[in-house]
Amino acid sequence: LGALLVGEAAEAAAVVFLFAVGELLEGVAAGRARGGIRALAALAPKTAFLLEGEGEGAKGREVPAHGLRVGQVVQVRPGERVPADGTILSGHSALDESPVTGESLPVNKGPGDPVYAGSINADGLLTVRVNKDPRDNTLARIIHLVEEAQGSKAPTARFIDRFSRYYTPALLLAAALVAVVPPLLGGAWHEWLYKALALLLIACPCALVLSVPAAMASAIAAGARQGLLIKGGAVLEALARVRTVAFDKTGTLTEGRPRVTDLLPLGLPEAELLALAAAVEQGSSHPLAKAIVERAREAGVGVPPAREGRALRGKAAWAKVGDRELAVGSPSYAAELAPLEPPLQRRVAELEAQGKTVVLLLNPPFPLGLIALRDEPRPDAREGLEQLGSLGVRCVMLTGDNARTGRAVAEGLGLEVRAELMPEDKLRAVAELGQGRPVAMVGDGINDAPALARADVGIAMGGGTDVALETADAAVLGGSVRGVADLVRLSRATMRVVAQNIAFALGLKAVFLLTTLLGVTGLWPAVLADTGATALVTLNSLRLLRLR
Repeated sequence: LGALLVGEAAEAAAVVFLFAVGELLEGVAAGRARGGIRALAALAPKTAFLLEGEGEGAKGREVPAHGLRVGQVVQVRPGERVPADGTILSGHSALDESPVTGESLPVNKGPGDPVYAGSINADGLLTVRVNKDPRDNTLARIIHLVEEAQGSKAPTARFIDRFSRYYTPALLLAAALVAVVPPLLGGAWHEWLYKALALLLIACPCALVLSVPAAMASAIAAGARQGLLIKGGAVLEALARVRTVAFDKTGTLTEGRPRVTDLLPLGLPEAELLALAAAVEQGSSHPLAKAIVERAREAGVGVPPAREGRALRGKAAWAKVGDRELAVGSPSYAAELAPLEPPLQRRVAELEAQGKTVVLLLNPPFPLGLIALRDEPRPDAREGLEQLGSLGVRCVMLTGDNARTGRAVAEGLGLEVRAELMPEDKLRAVAELGQGRPVAMVGDGINDAPALARADVGIAMGGGTDVALETADAAVLGGSVRGVADLVRLSRATMRVVAQNIAFALGLKAVFLLTTLLGVTGLWPAVLADTGATALVTLNSLRLLRLR
């Protein structure tokens, strides 16, 4: 209207057009970031093959996936997507879980293993029991949480909002003074009104206000597509400043389940030692027993039947195998029955010094062999910690395990360790490690909940579990230690983009504020500067969507 008033109709039209372009670019920035997340919703299949009845007489029919109920059983054929979160009842297959966890390699699964909606069944026929309502499956909840996160404001965004409340009125007042004061002192009304109109354009804070949320929304979307869930811009800002990361051990740096590492037979073949020990332990729910039975299955040894099984809590498991009564027990229990030979004692001590748990197969009171087990580090744990070290991040392990086991694992991974910590001790350790700077805590989201809450950034390690999604500020859904380093890299890249955006927005405005007052530029360059800044901020933020 002002431009028309001073006879600049072409510039008035240009202003309207270029501001419309700016509004379009703002919509593109928000739409691209949110569109990347909404695309995840399309990964869940629209239909499911529901099985009705039991056994060989079960019949199947195709039903809408959104109508599935908890407890129903569905069949997932090779090449199909899993329609709902559930548990495999029968069948073995490799599943591509990248839409949910970001894990690029297929994961082999069988009866008893969980599956997530949207996963792709590669090569086997699976029967799956539905565990969650389709509206509440892991994929749907990730989308909901990410959309909430994109709507939350980072501290920098809140600061810019406050800054804009003063910046825009101040420039509006400056424009009014430029339009009125010089003409009253003898200046030309037409000339100074034109400069005042250019100042009005510069007063628009579009690019500045867009600089932070566009970058944050893009980063959160990029992370979610790679199995990194970040709950808002405040978390990204805090992560970018983190210089110390504390890790829980069991289930975080390690796989969370013991595995057989050593077999030392005493006068019988190794396969027989494993077969007899598995026979005594089959049917037990103890983690060590499960590990021995699993190793026997993997080795393909025939496990003989056992009967009259019983357990002495904390000491040994007993059973009759053939005509012999056998036991699998701790070294201390074996020593109660008969003193162990010095060479065997030394071997037990060596293995325990490596952080391993040792059990003996006994034909009481005589030992038939020794089995060592340990909760082994995740395959990518050392690489992930090295990546964090290269980023200047100090890594510390906090564990409730005994000092010997903690040291053995920590030395293998090359990080500091604080062992024999109760939950309240972990809280104090997290507070000490911070020393005035943000500290992140990485845990499995269940027994580490207090420490996760105390840390400046709590990161849950887990494959889409409820706790991983709800408890912490961020979650590495694929359970990869490398994911923690990826989170730090993503957050730092985001804050670099935010700094660049603010520099673009304020820098261009400062240049054209000066040139307008000096009479070098007018309405067209001013609006081009505003629209150009919006375009630069938008395109710069969208680069984060391609970050890997």
